[in-house]
Amino acid sequence: MAVEQPAAREAEQTRIHNIGYRSYDGPRLGRAYACRSLYSQSLRGAYGLGRSVKSKVLPMLLFVVMCAPALIMVAVAVATKAKDLPLEYTRYAIFMQALIGLYVAAQAPQSVSRDLRFKTVPLYFSRPIETVDYVRAKYAALASAMFILTAAPLLILYVGALLAKLDFGHQTKGFAEGMVSVALLSLLFSGISLLIAATTPRRGFGIAAVIAVLTISYAAVSAVQGIADLHSGNSTALVWSGLFSPITLIDGVQTAFLGASSSFPGGQGPSAAQGVVFLLVVLGLIAGSYGLLVRRYRKAGL
Repeated sequence: MAVEQPAAREAEQTRIHNIGYRSYDGPRLGRAYACRSLYSQSLRGAYGLGRSVKSKVLPMLLFVVMCAPALIMVAVAVATKAKDLPLEYTRYAIFMQALIGLYVAAQAPQSVSRDLRFKTVPLYFSRPIETVDYVRAKYAALASAMFILTAAPLLILYVGALLAKLDFGHQTKGFAEGMVSVALLSLLFSGISLLIAATTPRRGFGIAAVIAVLTISYAAVSAVQGIADLHSGNSTALVWSGLFSPITLIDGVQTAFLGASSSFPGGQGPSAAQGVVFLLVVLGLIAGSYGLLVRRYRKAGL
């Protein structure tokens, strides 16, 4: 009786299946396309687009609540035939700062912490994309989302002011100043929040840390300013303390250069010379946040 050899049995059991894989012969879209795709995906994700319904609820709700006061102001201005809007364009973001802080605290960890938690950062860098591309795309996406959130109410105010037949030149000037202000705010808040979120892979910790930094810094500065105004009347200490909170930094810059009224106690905003320091600190924080993010992801991508 012949014994079947193992090699013969393996040969009979071996099959080659053609499952239709073909090599890609099209154009290689490269690094720029990958960077744009990451930016687009991150921007959509900041409003829950392309994600679950639950992920859309908070950002969309915050966007609606952000715009609601502007709609009310416009309705009042049109109904009462007011000669001006009840709130300056440059003051709107200051007025809604808590909502802005909540939005950026929720979306910054969503943008970067999940990549760290699930260790997908090295996968990004296995494509034609470099560390600076990843950071630039994430930073630009969150700053764009923040700008949409803060600029949309200003656009509503501007269109409403024109419908109410308020002075075109005055409203256009105020609208332009407000847009510059929220652009700076978007860059500053996004940089600080992304840097904080990038230190931990836990989204909950990132949210709590961003809220703590934004809230505690503003509360501390407000307390110092209040004490300086009530007890010593020291306007110098009152103004310079504004350097230690993101929202008061923006307030100081727009007071010095954009014709805004200050929200500092007593309306004692920085002078033009002091405003230069405020502006340099804002630009330094933006550049520093970007640089530290690049450094962070050079390590995370290894």
